Amino acid sequence: MKEQKIAVLGCGLWGRNIVRNFYNLNALGMVCDLDDDNLAKVREQYPNVKTTKDFHDILNSDEITGVVVVTPSHTHFKFVKAMLEAGKHVYVEKPISTVAQEARDLTDLADKKGLVLMVGHLLLYHPAVNRLKMLVEEGALGDIVYAQSDRLNINYFKNDRSVMWDLAPHDVSMISYVLGKNPESVISAIGCSSDRNDIMDITHIGIKMEGGAVAHITDSWITPKKHVQLLVRGTKKTAILDDTVPEHKLTIYDNFKAGSSENIQLDYLEIEPLKLECQHFISCCENGKKARSDGENGFIVVSILEEAEKIMLGDRAKNLDKVDFALSRTKK
Repeated sequence: MKEQKIAVLGCGLWGRNIVRNFYNLNALGMVCDLDDDNLAKVREQYPNVKTTKDFHDILNSDEITGVVVVTPSHTHFKFVKAMLEAGKHVYVEKPISTVAQEARDLTDLADKKGLVLMVGHLLLYHPAVNRLKMLVEEGALGDIVYAQSDRLNINYFKNDRSVMWDLAPHDVSMISYVLGKNPESVISAIGCSSDRNDIMDITHIGIKMEGGAVAHITDSWITPKKHVQLLVRGTKKTAILDDTVPEHKLTIYDNFKAGSSENIQLDYLEIEPLKLECQHFISCCENGKKARSDGENGFIVVSILEEAEKIMLGDRAKNLDKVDFALSRTKK
């Protein structure tokens, strides 16, 4: 079994967490970033790790077997395509792209070359989410009729097409995974821009799932008090997963008995979900297995969000193609 050496492309706010995890897993081979300050921090913390400002150094390295792309979403297609063509396994942060056809093309390319393509749908590796999925599969909630995911926080930079593209990949992928059903179509999609432009910083989308359940998703960049919660309603019971609390994250309520609640015991909650996700990528690279959050999963999510954007903005969505988004999430 060949030893896996992973390169990380992009080591900003989120990328540095991925760098830390692959380093701790003894798999980090190289880090690439355009920002001198970011690379200086990597060299200070991990003096034996190679650093570069040129992503071609990753492409041309025989040592590097896999690459994690942690760059802004509008750059994903270019970088992922180049890495796959160079024969590298790829783990790309969500969304895989902001264009469904690009996501399809990347998935097909990975399949053609026999490479792993994994999308950073982090919550599919969260112990609480996986426990909730088990409850749904066991029928503990009854037949699922409704799911609601709220992901509200503050973002001062807004370097993306909208909050929907930034956060909703988590919600769509998580609901689909927990229910074991793919999204079928967008029922409704509305948004608001507090800056009065076409970049929506709060969005609400309604989705019809396979089997008839309805999902509602709300995402916000303008909420000073963080609120992250998933509700899943069955014909018997309702589950609420609150990821902002340190314990009792998952609670079950009887639909027909007031004041009844049950805190669900969770295993492995002390393990960082990102570590589990990074371990999964290494395992897939070693064994040649498809990732839990593979390219097909990424394509399905992007297709739904693309449809929602068209409903939300109509022809104005084309204006976002002309915006020169920054290459950093924390710079204008």
